[in-house]
Amino acid sequence: MTIIKTNRDVALACDALADQCEHMAQALEVCGGPPPLRRRPAGFDTLARILMGQQLSVASASAIWGRLEAGLGEVTPEAVLATSDETLRSYGLSGPKQRYLRACAEAVTDGLLDFKKLSRMDDAQAHEHLIAVKGIGPWTADIYLLSGLGRPDVFPAGDIALQAAAQRLMRKRKRPDADGITKIAKRWQPHRSVAARVLWAYYAVPPV
Repeated sequence: MTIIKTNRDVALACDALADQCEHMAQALEVCGGPPPLRRRPAGFDTLARILMGQQLSVASASAIWGRLEAGLGEVTPEAVLATSDETLRSYGLSGPKQRYLRACAEAVTDGLLDFKKLSRMDDAQAHEHLIAVKGIGPWTADIYLLSGLGRPDVFPAGDIALQAAAQRLMRKRKRPDADGITKIAKRWQPHRSVAARVLWAYYAVPPV
């Protein structure tokens, strides 16, 4: 398995995508070239960051994470489990986010979620291993595989920004749903992780 580790890996995948899909070529032209890598180290810290970002704007998620990190010093399973609900609430975590974060922390400390084993699993196995933990849905699992493990062919089909970017790029009348964009993304195999990065970058460029 070829892991996406560097910006050069992203650039090479972008070259392949541009060759095989005119829409990807167009998106890359609009974005001014390959998007940045944006990888994080595998482990609990990265998974917790992704959980904080579920159904929130980037700004809101960053603010909550900043308070959580400042309050705990280091976001570890042990630190989370030792912190009261009241304190977590003061950092901006909603009730569901508190429960999901604790469930993940407990899964790690109980040995049910093993990041070393996870890194050795194939995409399907790793995805199932992650979503078995309460609070980790398909989107969170996909984002972790993409950004934490650098898997090259993962596509978070439930991501609204990706759906909206594909709608604009392909001039579709309606935004594709998760099933629809999964079908669209088949043309980008085996580089769907980088295709997602390209679409996120394209989404961030204001339409003209």
